[in-house]
Amino acid sequence: MPLETIDDLQEKVIARNPAEPEFHQAVREVLSSLRALGNRHPEYADARIVAQMCEPERQLIFRVPWVDDKGQVQVNRGFRVEFNSALGPYKGGLRFHPSVNLGIIKFLGFEQIFKNSLTGLPIGGGKGGADFDPHGKSDDEVMRFCQSFMTELYRYLGEYTDVPAGDIGVGSREIGYLFGQYKRITNRYESGVLTGKGLSWGGSLVRTEATGYGCAIFAGEMLASIGGSFDGARVGVSGSGNVAIYAIEKVHQLGGLAVTASDSGGYVYDPDGIDLDLLKQIKLEERGRISEYAQRRGGNAKYVKNGCVWEVPMDIALPCATQNELDGKSAAKLVKNGLRVVAEGANMPCTHDAVAIFADAGVPYGPGKAANAGGVATSALEMQQNAERDSWTFEYTEARLTQIMKNIHETCLATADKYNHPGNYAMGANIAGFRKVADAMLAFGVV
Repeated sequence: MPLETIDDLQEKVIARNPAEPEFHQAVREVLSSLRALGNRHPEYADARIVAQMCEPERQLIFRVPWVDDKGQVQVNRGFRVEFNSALGPYKGGLRFHPSVNLGIIKFLGFEQIFKNSLTGLPIGGGKGGADFDPHGKSDDEVMRFCQSFMTELYRYLGEYTDVPAGDIGVGSREIGYLFGQYKRITNRYESGVLTGKGLSWGGSLVRTEATGYGCAIFAGEMLASIGGSFDGARVGVSGSGNVAIYAIEKVHQLGGLAVTASDSGGYVYDPDGIDLDLLKQIKLEERGRISEYAQRRGGNAKYVKNGCVWEVPMDIALPCATQNELDGKSAAKLVKNGLRVVAEGANMPCTHDAVAIFADAGVPYGPGKAANAGGVATSALEMQQNAERDSWTFEYTEARLTQIMKNIHETCLATADKYNHPGNYAMGANIAGFRKVADAMLAFGVV
């Protein structure tokens, strides 16, 4: 695509969507890669495919009133951005967190378009959530909020229309309440309308582990491409939710040693390797804080309050917490300390400056739309099982996940090489994800 077309479009997107910095960042990152297409595909410019792709097909904003345990009415704001359905029904998680706003949901939905495309499965891109914080709320309060949220959203959902899943703040508890209300309102047991369900009522084995497992598998493929492996490698992981915990689990299975975990209060450094059973107990069973890990682990483990996990020397970095957590300053420190590979377990956790520093240092960088696609891929596998009224074994589902992540890795490298940017995973992911969606949009005409 011509340089001036990309620049002009980027300016228009920013002007049309003011005060949405995360969305602007995501658009810039993708559009910068599309420059590499040059004039090879004039049909995309002629049909204004990129301009269409930057505009969501539908944006929903709605009030979510609910009653707390004191009998007081609380009001939150809900969102669902149905961004692109060229490849299938909208697919993407729901995030419940105080930081949620329209710009963040649009950034996540835009990323989801290309991530879902890379999986090779028939799913479009969307995202949703609310500025509701489930932490500190009783189960009854969470239930009432979820019921109110679904009462507004249900009319836009369906297994052939829009299929949400979980994200930050939305686990199996929240998915259960949401599905229960959907079933109650519609009088349909439509298993395929939500993913991340409980195993006894339509959920898929490996779904809980999938994003973290997939990130570690992708990182392993990156290491193999440069003649390395996880064997003996020290791995830094941020976060301590499902993504981080299961990334750590898979790293250990692959022969690496994960030495860090974190939450909003600080991070723990355990040079002997994270005790996974203890971490799961504190974070998944007790919903505790990461500071408790060092206290109960003892030995060489230490907790650094308000610290930055990227201060720790590591061979491999897996940022699994949240967007823009790893900035240029941290990236420079990691490179200085001998970083070999970085793969994103979260969505856009590395800032533009950080990515540039990794590129200048020759450190392979796996963007989230490729490296953390395992979660949505396994959600699509859950949809497939629901459609077949079937249930697969853990081993079979994990094998499918592993092959999908290997295919994504291969696609990224092959595409980057084809467009003269060998080894550039971000370039390969963006172009490969874009072209599949763009070709489908061309086939449909202006719709």
